[in-house]
Amino acid sequence: MPYDASLDKEVFAKSYENDDGKITVSVHSYNNGPKKLQIVRENRDQEGAFRFAKLGRMTKDEVQAILPLAQEASANM
Repeated sequence: MPYDASLDKEVFAKSYENDDGKITVSVHSYNNGPKKLQIVRENRDQEGAFRFAKLGRMTKDEVQAILPLAQEASANM
């Protein structure tokens, strides 16, 4: 069965933003299935718009900023 965006429900989402971009921590449930944590990085392009980027490695500041978000997200799972 192919992915159907209408079946993907976002239960929780909060972001940490800095000068370079933002990291979003969210919880999703697909087709009323188990809730799963998702962490996404978006960098700013030259016009200031956000563009998806591979999360990759995080700085200590980024980790410290998203840990409370991840804990809050886990309470929504």
